[in-house]
This record gives sequence, C-alpha cells and structure tokens, in this order.
Amino acid sequence: MTSSRKETRSAYLEWAKLRSAAKYNLATSGLDGYPLAKLPVKIEDLEISVGGSYGYPPLQERLARRSAVAPECVVAANGTSMANHLAMAALLKRGDEVLIEEPTYEPLLTVAEYLGASVRRFRRRFEDGFAVDPREVERQITPRTRVVVITNLHNPSGARTADDRLRLIGEIAQSRNAHVLVDEVYLEACFDAPARSAFHLGSNFVVTSSLTKAFGLSGLRCGWVLAPAPLAERMWRINDLYGVIPAHVAELLSVIALDHLQEIEEYARTRLQTNRTILQQFIASRKDLRAIRTDAGTTAFPRLASGKVDALCQLLREKYETSVVPGRFFEMPNHFRVGIGGRTELLEEGLKRLGKALDEIAG
Repeated sequence: MTSSRKETRSAYLEWAKLRSAAKYNLATSGLDGYPLAKLPVKIEDLEISVGGSYGYPPLQERLARRSAVAPECVVAANGTSMANHLAMAALLKRGDEVLIEEPTYEPLLTVAEYLGASVRRFRRRFEDGFAVDPREVERQITPRTRVVVITNLHNPSGARTADDRLRLIGEIAQSRNAHVLVDEVYLEACFDAPARSAFHLGSNFVVTSSLTKAFGLSGLRCGWVLAPAPLAERMWRINDLYGVIPAHVAELLSVIALDHLQEIEEYARTRLQTNRTILQQFIASRKDLRAIRTDAGTTAFPRLASGKVDALCQLLREKYETSVVPGRFFEMPNHFRVGIGGRTELLEEGLKRLGKALDEIAG
C-alpha cells in the first residue's frame, strides 16, 4: 500500500546545512559561538543523566523568572524551531486555518503544512518598513482561523512590532477565538530597549524563544514556549513523541548560562553594536542596495536595486568565498539576508567582497 502523504522538507534548512558555509559566512542568523571557557563551569558540575520528568526544575524556574511567568507556563524545547512545532501542534488540528505573515521564516510555513493546516497570509511590506498592519490582519483573518503567526523581531528583516500593535492583533484574533503565536527569538537581542514578552499582552498569546540567536549559545538548544498551563501540559505530552528526555548536560549548562546571562549579554551587545554600525555604513555607501534601518537584532534584509540575487549569491560564493542567504527562502527573491553575529574582522572582509561582487554584477 502506498502513502499519499506529501514529503515534508525545509528547503531553507537544507540550504543552510549543506550550502551556506563559506570562508566569509554572512549567512548566519545568530551570534557565533560563545566560548565555553568563559562559562564558570567545572566538569564536576555536570552529570550525564537525571531522572526523567516534564522539565528540569532548576531550568524551569530560571526560564519562568526570566519571563515573569509561573513555571507551569513554561515548556522547555530543543531550540525555537521545536518550540514553534510544539506550539502549532498543540493549537492546530488537521484542516484548521493558520494566518502567517509574509515574508516569514520558511520552516514556520513548512510546519503548518506538515500538521495539515490550511495556510493564509498577511503581508508585511518593504515599503512600510516590514511593519505589521493590524488592518491587514483583520482583512485576512476568517472565522476558521485558529492561530495568527508573527515573528518579532521580524525574521528576516529585523523590524520590531510595538506592544500596542500586538495587543490590537490579539484582540482581533480573540474575536475569532484564535491564538496569536509570537516567535520572539530575535527580540532577545534588544539589549538597549528590552521588551516584556508578548505573552503578557493577553490570554490568547503563546510565545516562543531561545538562547540560540542573541547570545551565541546555539549549541545548548535552550528553547522554550510560554503558554497557559493547560496548553503547556498538552505541549509536554506532544513532546513525548519527539524529545522524550533532553540532554541533561545541555540543561545544566543552560542553567549556568542563565545565571551568568548579564556577562554574556554584554559580550553580545558589544559585538552586535559594532557590527551593525559597519553593516549600516556599508549599505548606506551602496546605491544598488536599499534596506530598512534597525537598532537591534542580528540580521538585515537589503533589496538589490537591479540584477538577480541568485546570480549575485552564486558569484559571491564561487569567486569571493562569501555567503549570504538568498531572499527566495523568504519569498522575496530581490532581497538577501545578511547576518552580523560573526567576528568583526570577518564581517568587514565579507562586506568588501560583497561590494566587489555587486560591482561585477552591475558591470
């Protein structure tokens, strides 16, 4: 007997894992690895395993305190991607409708389709600075919509959505008996203007995040969902089908990292402030690029004024040993995403090579 189920694949993640690496890698989305030697950890602080439970209590307590929620509202997850998967799986049944921003992070679409949801879209326009327009959400939402999905900071552009707009979207969704799922992983990088999680904006908000982007702690896979306690319990049971028991060493290291996040944050702030200035100066010097200006986050999403982005990316990689993310992975083929989380000297050299590639394409 043959199955009619569609094969599920993430084109972006396949590209990121197999074809994004380069000597000058500007395709990264987060801060590069925080040195383990900088964490005050000794081998005797670590254990391989611990008795299984739904959440390691010391980690649950720290994540709850950081987000100002009760521990029973926190679901630990393997990074933000698994957090998003668990949240959608708990909120959606096959055939339900989900309303997702456009452009967006491709795996959000793929997960919704994998779960059998019917996907609708609302636009975030480059001409409007990729701002979320609640009126556009209201135009596109229907009585069948069960979840509205937003990234904040926006992936790929880095645009920030203010609380008043999110609250209004929450009210629109509430009127249709729908939840709002907000992926806040890049909001962690708003060091100079920190925000309270959107979870506190209304009872129908569900939030995902992790330490993977802003702090250079991707290898710990410390992600989480914030959800009302009954919904959080449903996510823990769904996770039994995937993770069962997390890697305890990663849980222990995550606890240590959270206890010293202030020092890690200072490291990240210094790197990102320096690199953001360098990137903004580069974009301002180019007549062939346009981008919205952001004050936080780890990425930018410039638009190429003329020419083909895929051709630029190929030339950049093959001749100049540099990579950026083609905009087609974010449904905007005239754009490309640049990451600023790497070492400053590599960013500077990568941008020089990007400039040469842009000049060659124009010539």
